[in-house]
Amino acid sequence: MLAENTPQPPAHLRPETREWFRSVVADWALQSHHVNLLTLAAESWDRCQQAREILAKEGITIAGREGGVRPHPAVAIERDAKISFARLIAQLNLDVEEPVAAKDRDWREWV
Repeated sequence: MLAENTPQPPAHLRPETREWFRSVVADWALQSHHVNLLTLAAESWDRCQQAREILAKEGITIAGREGGVRPHPAVAIERDAKISFARLIAQLNLDVEEPVAAKDRDWREWV
C-alpha cells in the first residue's frame, strides 16, 4: 500500500510504464527533483515505444523527394528517446545495483 504522499505516475503514461514508475518510487528513496527526472525518463521510454510501433508498421525508410529513400522521421525520435532514457536513468543512479528489497523482483516484469 502506497502512502498518500507517494508520487503517482502521470496518467498519460502507458500502463506498463506507470507500473515501472510505481516500482521505482517504491524501491528507491527519491527527492522531488528525482521524481521529475523519473517522469521524464518514463516519458522518454513511452516515446521510444511509440516510435518503435510506428516503424514496425511503416518501415524504417520513406520515399524521398526525388525518388530515393530516406530514414523515417521516427528513426530519429526512437534514437533520441533511447539516449534521453539512458541518460536520465544514469542521472538517477538507477543503473547501479538495485536496492536489496528489490532483488527478488524480476526486472522483466516492468518492461
